[in-house]
Amino acid sequence: MNFLINVSRLGVLREDLDRWRQWVPVPIRLIIGVGFMIHGWAKWSRGPAAFAELLSREGVPLPLVNAWLVTLLEIFGGLAVLLRAFIARISVPLILSMLGAMFTVNFKYGFSAINTIGLTSEGPQFGPPGYEINLLYIAGLVALILGGAGLLSIDVLRKPRRLFLSDC
Repeated sequence: MNFLINVSRLGVLREDLDRWRQWVPVPIRLIIGVGFMIHGWAKWSRGPAAFAELLSREGVPLPLVNAWLVTLLEIFGGLAVLLRAFIARISVPLILSMLGAMFTVNFKYGFSAINTIGLTSEGPQFGPPGYEINLLYIAGLVALILGGAGLLSIDVLRKPRRLFLSDC
């Protein structure tokens, strides 16, 4: 009898966990979406031409075109991730952008996002970031693609709702 009570409690626990699992993508969407938007806005506010100069120094072809593409992709792609709209479609160019940044800029500085290069009386001095953050963004985007829309998303609202007898 004790075993049956414990098994029924597991069913209730499983239902509670399933309800909470729907919220898992929300904090991931928030940090990734806002992160992309902030990086895109920084490029926009300095002017894409300034970003193009960096791309040119790194040997990226068509630096001005790529600067504009990346800037707009980060602003509007970040917004789409934040709203969870068209996540599977927008994630591919965002992932490609992260891979491009990783291999053209960040890879030569190693893995760590924080590279301490010295210590002064004012505090630590940091060098350029490695590719750790690029991988975290890519992992987050893949998790959103595989994990489903979650709650509070445009993708959920876009999908037609199926009616089941239990809904009546």
